[in-house]
Amino acid sequence: MKKIDAIISVIIGFLIGVFLFIILRNIGMNIPYIKLILPYSWLLIIAFPPSSLLGMFIVSFIGRKISIILQVGKFVLVGALNTLVDLGVLNILIGLTGIVSGIGYVVFKGTSFLIATVNSYFWNKYWTFEKKEQVSISKEFSKFLITTSIGLILNVGIASFVVNVMGPQFGIKEKVWATIGALAATLIAWVWNFLSSKFIVFKK
Repeated sequence: MKKIDAIISVIIGFLIGVFLFIILRNIGMNIPYIKLILPYSWLLIIAFPPSSLLGMFIVSFIGRKISIILQVGKFVLVGALNTLVDLGVLNILIGLTGIVSGIGYVVFKGTSFLIATVNSYFWNKYWTFEKKEQVSISKEFSKFLITTSIGLILNVGIASFVVNVMGPQFGIKEKVWATIGALAATLIAWVWNFLSSKFIVFKK
């Protein structure tokens, strides 16, 4: 495994732990079993860096024989971070304002998605896909902007449908349902992000 891959996987693991901690602190009191572990949730910040490093070591080992596995592993790790950046920023905004539905939620979800997408762009460009060729910045950014816009429509549209049209189901609290809506949207947008990143934005 390359030294840079080890360092980056530890950094990403740390960030994942931080954002997961933030999310649990915001919604944990509304989930019985999560509420029990909240006093120990800070351990996530310690546990995820070595876990990410171990995962990257395994992926790098397999990647020696199947080269695309390393790229997929990096994308999955960055994707996990992006998901938690998205949900983390959303939960920070909800926690600061108490707004969990309506137009405020749409604005918050759009904001959190855009921040996560910019984060995704830089990690995937320079680490996952290692795009080093000299290209027109305006051309690449145009592709990024178009694919991001499509992803934004998918992400915000699906999240808004789940939260504002379907509404909380199965007796789930509004704060938790807002995060569930965001997670459902993120999973679908994740597939789009991978395909558009590999075959459109960072195509070599």
